[in-house]
Amino acid sequence: MPNCEFRLRISKYKSQIENPRIEQLVMAIKISKTFMMRKLHQLTGIVPLGAFFFVHLFTNSKSMSGAEVFNDAVADIHHIPYLLFVEVFGIFLPLLFHSVYGIFISAEMRSNALNYGYGRNWFYVFQRVTGVFLFFFILFHLLNLRFGAIPGLESYGNPVAGNADKAFAIVALEFQNPWIFIFYVLGVTATAWHLAYGFFLFAVDWGILIGERAQKMALYACVGLAFFLSAVGINAMVAFNKKCGLLPRALCEEAEKKGVVEPDGSKRF
Repeated sequence: MPNCEFRLRISKYKSQIENPRIEQLVMAIKISKTFMMRKLHQLTGIVPLGAFFFVHLFTNSKSMSGAEVFNDAVADIHHIPYLLFVEVFGIFLPLLFHSVYGIFISAEMRSNALNYGYGRNWFYVFQRVTGVFLFFFILFHLLNLRFGAIPGLESYGNPVAGNADKAFAIVALEFQNPWIFIFYVLGVTATAWHLAYGFFLFAVDWGILIGERAQKMALYACVGLAFFLSAVGINAMVAFNKKCGLLPRALCEEAEKKGVVEPDGSKRF
């Protein structure tokens, strides 16, 4: 009997020592997993999604040169080798991960902006709010112009994908609907802010920006980038139905004189 009691005491003592160690190990694994997921979330936001947004703006800005130039740009995209693999592994899967995991991050948000109304606190709120909004906007955008799957809209059954020769006309008709146009303005602005401030957060979290002055200057630059990208995107949208978009028509007229753009907005070959 004494031996049994002694063994029970030893077993109980071991469990008291090992249980905290096991709990610490489990906690370390959870923290490591969360750390890696958040780093992957940040990376997918910069590359490839951030790079894709810049390319998207560049392509859409060709609307300033008219239907033919824009349609040619869309056709060039359709001719990219292994396009399906590029879309799935370079855009759709990173987008799906970044969006879904971003929703989980936003659900954990504990905002103190109302109690401490510092700019950085409000920027944090805007980043989470725009992230949630963009989840629904991008889903709408893909179903609308990529797949033409939303009944009642101009693109229904007639998506831009696969119809490069009609791409300009499809988008132009879509943007003639004021509600769709306003929704896309909000979407472009939210994307520009989310990406630009995402650059700042990435640089801070990865130890690229350390000093207070460096972070302050970088924050100003990122806010300026957000306004610039918004302006470029909105101007490209307006250009589908108004020559040169929001820019002075003289810019396009000068291009016509140099033979870069025809008077009707098309490219001269």
